[in-house]
Amino acid sequence: MKEKLFGKTLSELKKTVIELGLPKFTANQIADWLYKKQIISVEEMTNVSKKARELLNSQFEIGTTPYSKVQESRDRTKKYLFPAGSAKYIETAMIPEYGRNTVCVSSQVGCKMGCLFCMTAKQGFQGQLLAGEIINQIHSIEEAGNISNIVFMGMGEPFDNLEEVLKSVEILTADWGYAKSPRRITVSSIGIIPGMITFLEKCEAHLAISLHTPFDEERQNLMPVQVAYPISDVIKEIKKCNIGGQRRISFEYIMFKDLNDTLAHVKELARLLNGIKCRINLIRFHPIPGTPLQSSSEKTIQEFKDQLNQKGILTTIRASRGQDIYAACGLLSTKELTANI
Repeated sequence: MKEKLFGKTLSELKKTVIELGLPKFTANQIADWLYKKQIISVEEMTNVSKKARELLNSQFEIGTTPYSKVQESRDRTKKYLFPAGSAKYIETAMIPEYGRNTVCVSSQVGCKMGCLFCMTAKQGFQGQLLAGEIINQIHSIEEAGNISNIVFMGMGEPFDNLEEVLKSVEILTADWGYAKSPRRITVSSIGIIPGMITFLEKCEAHLAISLHTPFDEERQNLMPVQVAYPISDVIKEIKKCNIGGQRRISFEYIMFKDLNDTLAHVKELARLLNGIKCRINLIRFHPIPGTPLQSSSEKTIQEFKDQLNQKGILTTIRASRGQDIYAACGLLSTKELTANI
């Protein structure tokens, strides 16, 4: 199999062309064709010499992959399914709203974190995505030329695939790549502390932490990662970082009936997050097979939001989107996996 050019950083492309005996500037030309002009074959690189194209063609391919399926919701949300190896799939969601187009990408095939409320977790871990496979989810959808925001909130735990996630963000934000603002990119994690620290030091994108409850025992029941990386330690590390300017820290909080939706939770959240300039996004839980969890009522969610806002924590309720097309992460790919067993 030929090696893929798509997903290489400029420094990797420079190493490639030097190994081929080509001028160093050829790397910049290749990057321009890959990420700005979005070609599908080496032969389309018309400002690269014929000799160079022949050399590249002998060992490399572009390496983009078209989506295999797409579903569109009544609310115009789209769910794309991409192949990721033999009988494996990843999901990408396109969410249009209020003049913005947000694409939600996956960073792994399946996930090993085992969160009780997540359908992707029920698939187990099936593999890491390379930077090119992450970016391909943005590059190869129908709305590729009209994306305003990117969130790493799809399948997988981004900080469990940190190197490739950082590479993908570099390509998305670099002048030689897609030249997108890091302030338009959010990476979500359940709180793997070593990866989070590296991310905050090396990357300028926003950080979102999946919180879901401020109480240790409850969070451990929901999220096994709590054993290795308690949420209190995650918060301590965030407080140590010098996060200024327009960079944003947010916390994702799925609302579960009779579990994490009481006044005691509001008070503990206010204590835990004291001193952090942040936002809490409340999320309605949409039931998945094999879990007893239920969503809090609309009244409870609204009251929870109001109570947090009264304590000075900016809190919003995330709109539910695409419920008629398996939009919740992991549902569509699980359906496809089951169909192929």
